[in-house]
Amino acid sequence: MPSSIATGTSLAAIAAMLAFAAPASAQESQEGSSADIVVTAQQAQKQVVSDGSIGVLGDKDALSTPFNLSSYTAQLVLDQQSETIGDVLENDPSVRTTYGSGNQSELFVIRGFALNGDDVSIDGLYGVTPRQIVSPELYDSVQVLNGASAFLFGAAPGGSGVGGGINLIPKRAKKTLFRATASYSADSVFGGNVDLGTRFGPEQEFGIRVNAVYRSGDSAIDNDHRAVKVAGASFDFRKGPGRFFLDFGYENQEASWSRPTVRLANNIAVPRAPRANDNYGQPWTFTKLRDIYALSRVELDIAKGWMLYAAAGFRDGAEKGDYSTLTVTNATTGAATASRLYVPREDNNESGQAGIRGKFSVAGISNEFNAGASVNYTENRNSFAFGAFPTSVRAACGASATSFCTNLYNAMVVDRPPNSTTAGFVSGSFSVLPRVSTSEFKSVFVSDTIGVIDDQVLVTVGARRQNMVVDAYNRTTLARTTRYDKSATTPVVGVIVKPTVHLSFYANRIEALVQGPVAPNNATTTNAGEIFEPFRSVQYEAGAKLAIRGLTGTIALYQTRQPSTFNQPVTGSSTLVTFVVDGEQTNRGIEVTANGEPTDWLRFIGGFTINDAKITRSLNGVNNGKKAIGVPDYQVNFGTEIVPPFLDKMTLTARVVVTGKQMINIPSATASAQELPSWTRFDLGARYVLVADEHPVTLRLSAENIDNRRYWYSAFGGYLLQGSPRTVKASVTFEY
Repeated sequence: MPSSIATGTSLAAIAAMLAFAAPASAQESQEGSSADIVVTAQQAQKQVVSDGSIGVLGDKDALSTPFNLSSYTAQLVLDQQSETIGDVLENDPSVRTTYGSGNQSELFVIRGFALNGDDVSIDGLYGVTPRQIVSPELYDSVQVLNGASAFLFGAAPGGSGVGGGINLIPKRAKKTLFRATASYSADSVFGGNVDLGTRFGPEQEFGIRVNAVYRSGDSAIDNDHRAVKVAGASFDFRKGPGRFFLDFGYENQEASWSRPTVRLANNIAVPRAPRANDNYGQPWTFTKLRDIYALSRVELDIAKGWMLYAAAGFRDGAEKGDYSTLTVTNATTGAATASRLYVPREDNNESGQAGIRGKFSVAGISNEFNAGASVNYTENRNSFAFGAFPTSVRAACGASATSFCTNLYNAMVVDRPPNSTTAGFVSGSFSVLPRVSTSEFKSVFVSDTIGVIDDQVLVTVGARRQNMVVDAYNRTTLARTTRYDKSATTPVVGVIVKPTVHLSFYANRIEALVQGPVAPNNATTTNAGEIFEPFRSVQYEAGAKLAIRGLTGTIALYQTRQPSTFNQPVTGSSTLVTFVVDGEQTNRGIEVTANGEPTDWLRFIGGFTINDAKITRSLNGVNNGKKAIGVPDYQVNFGTEIVPPFLDKMTLTARVVVTGKQMINIPSATASAQELPSWTRFDLGARYVLVADEHPVTLRLSAENIDNRRYWYSAFGGYLLQGSPRTVKASVTFEY
């Protein structure tokens, strides 16, 4: 859609809102204080809290948690018109959201380490969450745990989560609710969602909550089209000592002609980012995702302060897509090559957990004991094929048979090529997808939180024993090619000191755990096929939390050491190498956040992070001290909401997002340094609450990247992701 039409559409949406609000304001003035009570209650809804579910330790308040946790509520999702988990995490200064390799999957970078979409948990269970793009409307909160979590949640099956984790809490019925929202976002994405819930029965013991979402249209990026269909239902029964929960979810996400990520050829400068709305992708690129999942949970109080619990879930996923990534070869002209990769994929995952948690006291010393076991099984089936491009679209730039010539600033549109028939560029059946890998993670855990001086001092000690079995299979013969079977124990120690009811100091030592590598199976590696122990990343953290007048402030200092690999040349040989785990990356940082409402007219969301991520051990020390790829020097995400005294039904919102410089590569004697410049983005918005027959109607209007700035957002993994253009969003919500 041309920019003039988009601007006209946006202005029309604003005018419609103002026209709707004006007569309603007159009506509200006649209703008097009852309307004021409704408006005040609506504006007071919490958007961010520092309480939440800390894995196997259960629900904890902020000052009783020796970890840094932020919970972004369903109200924030509604008020900020968030459409993905990445949108929600634009409020968190410790997180940056980028994309996977060439596709539209969201990848989260927490404390400088990746968290794959596969490793986002739901209600504490891995493998159940849709793996690529997740709509947040089905969840009561999006909880971000900054830091390692191998003890709290277990090892993530996707092999990420070293720097932190994300846990989604499903919506459950609390009261009778009818909420309907109609939405628009630029360029022409129209849709809406409904949220229905009620409790019934003689003692209100039964509950049901249903959510549905639909959106479709062109985004603010030229030609980029999105379509979303999501539905979820939650059932619960609460009576006597028992609580029973059952949750279902369905997601169908589609993206076509999407803007791809970008790579740089060696030794070229970072090109200027194209215009904010430009799309240098191809019309045949697409992503189609379909996920169905279910999970259940049972909690049973067996004695005062003691509870047995069990949970289980599964996910059936199907996806396919044509993906493409540009490689820029000339920074000045934007000349580039690109390719096509077609990947159909299916996943079947199952997850379960059971345990006991209880409190008791001995000689005035309190104890909170916790023990249990978990299991997670995943199975992945996929095939792939690169495209075979004709000479006519690749000869001019000397591109290989699987690539074509294009340009970052003036992309050439080429026809979708057929699949390559060259061995190595195509693999697996496309009619019945072959099994590629399976994993089975089992663990047992135990912990005790000891409290002294009326629980003003709390010490948590625990450990989890994890067994990781991963099998890989040949796509053609279907035979198993490798098996990884290793175990590791990850301890945890956490300390909390509460000198006052408003202040706590905390420290922790905890580890992350991911599957260790297998040495490459080739003729030049002397230890081909050697299986290494799981990577254990050790984190030390200390901080303080202050909760006063509705505002929670947190400061955290952390250090995480992550092992890495490299090839060690064999003395006396020019070709042979030994694959070793002798490298290390160390990420250190300071996080400062302020979330909450210090007054009834002011709200803060966010803070800042200072990062120091460096390579601390490398081959012959040549890279020691160099900055890690894709980790900014500093990050700021800070939002403010104000209710102006002259218009108390209005809430004005503003947010600034700042990101420091990021390395794209590790410079060497043969590779020049490539670094992204720092960038700053501003977002503005407003909400207006009016009352119709004592029911709130909320009008929202926002604009992200208000000056339509062009910038490179992320360089994580060496892939450049361009920042989104100015995106106007508008919605109307009626709540009964």
